[in-house]
Amino acid sequence: MTMTPEQAAWFQGTFARLVDNVDQALMGKRDVVALVISAMLAEGHVLLEDAPGTGKTSLAKAIAATVQGTSSRIQFTPDLLPSDVTGVTIYDQAQHRFEFHKGPVFASIVLADEINRASPKTQSALLEVMEESRVTVDGTPHEVGRPFLVIATQNPIEQAGTYKLPEAQLDRFLVKTSIGYPDLDVAERILAGAADRNPSAHLPAIITTGAVADMADLAATVHVESAVLRYAAQLAEATRNDPATRVGVSVRGSLAMIRVAKVLAAANGRHFVLPDDVKALIGPVWTHRLVLDPEAEFSGITPETVIARVLQSVAAPQARSAA
Repeated sequence: MTMTPEQAAWFQGTFARLVDNVDQALMGKRDVVALVISAMLAEGHVLLEDAPGTGKTSLAKAIAATVQGTSSRIQFTPDLLPSDVTGVTIYDQAQHRFEFHKGPVFASIVLADEINRASPKTQSALLEVMEESRVTVDGTPHEVGRPFLVIATQNPIEQAGTYKLPEAQLDRFLVKTSIGYPDLDVAERILAGAADRNPSAHLPAIITTGAVADMADLAATVHVESAVLRYAAQLAEATRNDPATRVGVSVRGSLAMIRVAKVLAAANGRHFVLPDDVKALIGPVWTHRLVLDPEAEFSGITPETVIARVLQSVAAPQARSAA
């Protein structure tokens, strides 16, 4: 079943209300808010590479409040254990049985703060739950529910005592972006409301978590023409063939592009994906998936450089305006 124009119009209106609501807590960052909500509706996860104090925790709390969900914050440190993230099975002497005690990963919105400060073993505790939305402890799977969004952060400046995220972990993040500092006018508004230390607490709920799951299912029905699918596949192949890359975009990365492009199309009131949707998302969805050749990187080539070359070398199709 394909999304209808009427359903696309409803999706557009609801999406705009979600963004407006979250933007009350994270002022002046509508583009970032829209991208993170798109990732949530595409059932993916977000990596924020940002300086401290830019509103990452406020973003997570605001989204959770908007969708009537729960939120948790995990401060990743070198001594954090995998069980501190996923939970642990404890023997109940009164009941004479083992009981699973859920960890902080069991929430609608999980903020994994400074994820690169924990050991690779602890980082890997998120691999299964980010991919399959479940945690397996002692052979027993535990579902985390829907929606489920991991917002992981890392400081791009302070690298001492950190563990670089491996490519397999980076590939599980649907998008990578940054919030950045506000402009002068917005900063003044933020300072004027300095007395309110938790603006997310006053946000009204827009929809329920069940409705978010329904929106995700609806977005998955957006039509994608074969020409657009081929265009995305050609772009991914071009990243793998570029002389500056050692590892290009994986199949998972291509699938991620189509999933979030469907959400973007529906958010714009369309029940079909355009090549422009792919172009608009290629930066946040693909740059963190590229592994550059060391010599190319030393000469000043960046993932953004490769993406720009790829867009120039692959011609976009002339897709029809309707399914």
